[in-house]
Amino acid sequence: MNRVIDKRRKLIRRKHHIRKSLSGTGSRPRMTVFRSNSHMYIQVIDDVAGTTLVAASSLEAELKGLKNTVEDAAKLGEVVGKRMLEKNIDTCVFDRNGYLFHGIVKSIADGARKAGVRF
Repeated sequence: MNRVIDKRRKLIRRKHHIRKSLSGTGSRPRMTVFRSNSHMYIQVIDDVAGTTLVAASSLEAELKGLKNTVEDAAKLGEVVGKRMLEKNIDTCVFDRNGYLFHGIVKSIADGARKAGVRF
């Protein structure tokens, strides 16, 4: 029990530490990643206006077959990258949301880079 609580506490601590220095603007929004045990979610947020510009998740009808794997995370990253380029957003700040930058999170970033988005 204590191990799970400590893990969650560390994640929240990392998240707050990262968010102190990151902020998204209209010209350079913040791409944030959330992953659960079974799904992945990505949002591109303008923190100044308080709006979500682009979003994608593995729950969407067109992306329904995606599982919570590294390969499917790259596909989801490419989808978000294409949606960003459709809205003329070619650069952003990557917010890993407290997760370590490897595995699924890294694969999402690489997929977005492959689509043409710069961090």
